Parts: sequence; C-alpha cells; structure tokens
Amino acid sequence: MASQWNVYESFQALLQAGPYHLALEGVLVLCVLFLFTAKKKPSKMVRLTKKEEEDLLAEWTPEPLVPRPPPLDHPNLHTRTVYGKAGQYVDLGTGQKLLNLASQSFLNMGERPEVEEAAVACLHSYGVGSCGPRGFYGTTDVHLNLEERLATYFNCEAAVLYSYGFSTSASAVPAYAKSGDIIYADECINFALQRGLQASRSRIVYFRHNDPEDLHRLLKEQAIVDAKDPKRANATRKFLVVEGVYFNTGEVCALPQLVALRKQYKLRLFLDESVSFGTLGPHSRGITDHFNIPMTEVDLLMSSLELGAGGTGGFCVGTSFVVEHQRLSGLGYCFSASLPPMLAAASIKVVDILEEEGASLVEQIQDRSTQMHRALTSLHTKVNITGAELSPIKHIRLNESSGDRQCDEAVLTQVVHKAEEYGVAVTVASYLYDREANAPQPSIRITVHKNLTDAQIDTTRDALTHAFTDVLG
Repeated sequence: MASQWNVYESFQALLQAGPYHLALEGVLVLCVLFLFTAKKKPSKMVRLTKKEEEDLLAEWTPEPLVPRPPPLDHPNLHTRTVYGKAGQYVDLGTGQKLLNLASQSFLNMGERPEVEEAAVACLHSYGVGSCGPRGFYGTTDVHLNLEERLATYFNCEAAVLYSYGFSTSASAVPAYAKSGDIIYADECINFALQRGLQASRSRIVYFRHNDPEDLHRLLKEQAIVDAKDPKRANATRKFLVVEGVYFNTGEVCALPQLVALRKQYKLRLFLDESVSFGTLGPHSRGITDHFNIPMTEVDLLMSSLELGAGGTGGFCVGTSFVVEHQRLSGLGYCFSASLPPMLAAASIKVVDILEEEGASLVEQIQDRSTQMHRALTSLHTKVNITGAELSPIKHIRLNESSGDRQCDEAVLTQVVHKAEEYGVAVTVASYLYDREANAPQPSIRITVHKNLTDAQIDTTRDALTHAFTDVLG
C-alpha cells in the first residue's frame, strides 16, 4: 500500500510540473535512449602507401631506454672483483694482498670462527634459503629467535627482521609517515632513509647537518603556522629522522639536544643505528647507549646487520605496537624473501658475542678509529678528513672542488688506484647525484676495523700520502 501511495504521489507531482520541466526531462530521456541504441560506425581506416610507410619509419627516432647513459669509462661499470674472503686483507685478482679499508665490517665478525660455525650448522638443518616472504612460509624459528634476542639486547618489547639492510629504513619510515605528515630530517641522511622519506609522500623539511639549533628554528616557524590553524595542527603528525653516526659524513649525532626538542615539540623520533650499532656505547648498543638515553625516548630504532654485525639484513626495535605494525605495512617485510636462516643464525651468534665482549670491542674499535683519524689529519695540503674521531667511517675530500663532481671523482679514483699500488685498498664513496636530496661532495671513504695494528695505520697514512702526492703534486 505504501509503495502504491508513493507512485500515486509521484504521478501527481509530474502532472503539476511546468511544461518546460516536462520537455527538458523528455529530451534527456530521448538522449539516454539514443546513446544506448545508436550503433557506432567503424572509423574509416587510412591506408598508407609503401613509400609513405618507409618515410614515416625513416623519420621516427625511438626514445632511449636510458635517457643519459654514463660514459663507458665510468668506474661503476668496471667494479673491482674480490677473490676469496674479504677480511683484514683483500685480493683484487692481482695476487697482491691489500690492506682492506673498504669493507664495512668494523668488528671483523665475519672472520670469527664461532660465527662461521653457527652459520654452517644452521645450513645443514635449514638449507641455503627460506624461499618465501615472512608471511608465506618464509618464517623459521631461527628468525623468531633472532628477533627475540635483538629485542632483549636493546631492552625493547619487540623486534622485526628484514632480509636486506637497504629495505629496512626504506620500508620502516613509510609504514608510519603518510601524506599530510611532516618529517624533519638531517640533510646528510643516507640514501636508504631518503628513499623511505620519498615513499612516505610526507612533507620533508631538511635541517642543516647535525645542527639542533637550525632544527629548533624550523620547529618554531612551524609552531607559528600551527597556532593559526590549531585543528589542522592537531591532525598533522611530525617525525624526526636522524642517524646515530652519519654514513655520509662520519659525524656523531647530537642526540641529547634532539631528544630535548622531541619532548618540547612532540616529535616522533626515528633513529638509524646502522654505523653506531656495535661501535658506540659501553654495551655496544649504539648512540643511545653512548649518551645513556633510555630507549623510551626513541619511537623506532633501525639498524643494518651488514656493517658492525658483519652479516646481511636489518632490523627495527621498539614497542610491540610499533613493531607489529610493520608486519602489515612494511613493504620490505611483506614482499621480500626472508633472510636465509643460516645468516640469521650467524647474527644470533654476533649478538651473543656483543653481550659478552661488547665493552671491550667498542673500546678497541674506538681506539683504532681515533688513531686512524689522527694519522690522516695531515695527508696533503689539498685534502681534509671529516668525521668524528670515534667514528669508524672517515671521509677524505678535496679542499677546493673543481666545480664538476665527475672531475673530482676522477681525481679521487686515481688516488684510489695509486693507493692500491702502495698496498692499501680504499674506495670512492658512491652517490646518486641526480637523486640525492643533498648530495655530498665526492670523497674517499675509509672504514676502520678493530684488528688494525699501529704498523698498519702507519702504512695507510704513508700509502695515501704518496698516492695524493702522485696525483695532486
């Protein structure tokens, strides 16, 4: 009855409508019927003559697959090949053993026999790979044991393991920061973190390298803007992304000042400990351990297992709520094949070593880093060394740039080849200049490891001094 009454009312309303209204509705109905019933006529095909086809093909120039191909002599197209284990010495195929200051195994964990034995024992039980992402039969009890050990080691609730160091920070940051958020980041953060910032689609604000005062200035400016629109400000999340020791400069992060700003302006602090893990702090836990800052002051701690730990992969630690979110939103976790179990077993053994010997290992690597830094301070009048004395990463840069990055890199590459002739293997740091947010100046990167002797440090100084003199005069 109700439906009949509604139809009746609609019919009465239609009769009461004006003639122009009825005419317009009728036209619209006819147009709809025409569109549904009209048959589309096939378009008339234009046929070209054979000569016209040949002329068009002759005029057509295909787009190159690579818009700006590098020159054939680009050093990255001629990478040096390592023969045998890359340990304290390295063989590049010449038969000469070179002192290895290029590999980033600061603590020489890859040469520890107990680490190798743990990996081999796991290999016999689990094979060489897991053959799937963590959520698709790629999780083994070895992965879970490593995550539990890392969480306990850092005094956190939980940890999540990634199969590749680069994907750790590149996946973790966009798992939380989204469009509409603001990320404050040091202008010299490593490329993996930069990719994570780009993937987040947040507004990125870079502050001057390792300069809390400049960050404070930017935060005060944003506070003025927020005061004009409190509703929007309350809906905007703010993040702070820094490194414990900056990979591109070797500088130690001014973490105490940043933690103070985090509290004052309610920032979410994301910290990359890739270089500082195992090399800073009385318990070898990194920059938070170095400055005795509670882990509760850090919202997410990220680190690679490919530097101080001498393995492969990476991890994040924090509260269980923060970590578990990555198991659903971290692209590198969800879609990458999981870390081979034997490498996870090797990392478990590394954590065992750090728990037992962490204090002495940190003392050794910092002593060697300081000695190397002082030895390299007066290599040549045309170069300078950057990085903190305690940092295991040093960068040697030209005092005066030619203005052309490729020319500067070519000069430094000559120095690297000369250094090899004097028995030392170093490398020119690689940067993607067209993609870096704030590309550093070209540099030779020196990586220090704890087993260096005083004689080897002197050999490094003499080799680089001769190499710079031969190239720069």
